[in-house]
Amino acid sequence: MSWFKRTKKGIQTPTEEKKDVPKGLWYKSPTGKIVDSEELEKNFYVSPEDGYHVRIGSNEYFELLFDDNQYKELDKNLTSKDPLKFEDKKKYPDRLKDAQKKTGLKDAVRTGVGKSMGKDLVIACMDFSFIGGSMGSVVGEKIARAADYSLKNNIPLMIISKSGGARMMEAVLSLMQLAKTSAKLAQLSDAGIPYISLCTDPTTGGTTASFAMLGDINISEPGALIGFAGPRVVRDTTGQELPDGFQTAEFLKEHGFLDFITHRRDLKMRINQYLDLVLNRPMREKTA
Repeated sequence: MSWFKRTKKGIQTPTEEKKDVPKGLWYKSPTGKIVDSEELEKNFYVSPEDGYHVRIGSNEYFELLFDDNQYKELDKNLTSKDPLKFEDKKKYPDRLKDAQKKTGLKDAVRTGVGKSMGKDLVIACMDFSFIGGSMGSVVGEKIARAADYSLKNNIPLMIISKSGGARMMEAVLSLMQLAKTSAKLAQLSDAGIPYISLCTDPTTGGTTASFAMLGDINISEPGALIGFAGPRVVRDTTGQELPDGFQTAEFLKEHGFLDFITHRRDLKMRINQYLDLVLNRPMREKTA
């Protein structure tokens, strides 16, 4: 009856010879759909089965929106200081250095100017990977300077928001950026220069309370979380149960806070169609 007995105990491969599957080959969406990473990239980082829009950063958005990924980055060397000498579990300068090393970014927003479907466009894009896309002095300053560039050169501005809100390590200095960026956008409005606000997942806190909701047209990607405070805070403050889908892009569009929701593959075309319409300019055939 030796065939009932195991003569060797399991697989005998030495631990040092075992090989893990390399990370990044597959992506699993929140609904459990599995997609090959190369296929995901070809599909604009959108899960083809369920349409889930994976969070991406400024590199990917610039590649998507600027023709041939050609653009001039603005104010790329601006970095945050620590005037308040903030210290929690780790000093703020150390947090900044860690984030810069991990992400390769200077701060939570990058700004650039280039051609989109053959027409000039200034884009400010936030990166959630840098301290949760929090808005500090550098974020406010770079957005303000991007608006100044648009104003000086008469070029439309687009801001892509992806943020957890104000940066707590800069306290009141962070909150001042709400008024600062809003004032700059008002100058663009007075000059008749279009400003497009794209809300992506997540757009919350002070970002929502300022430039993210001040666009001449406010748009979003499907399923994005958009709001000021989180659902739990809102529920505890109001003492009321929240409706299904509260703070999703679809809910906000239904209630008039967004103009339209667009799939990422159509984003470049849709924003240029809008700009052509409001600027009364012909649509060029080039779509690259």
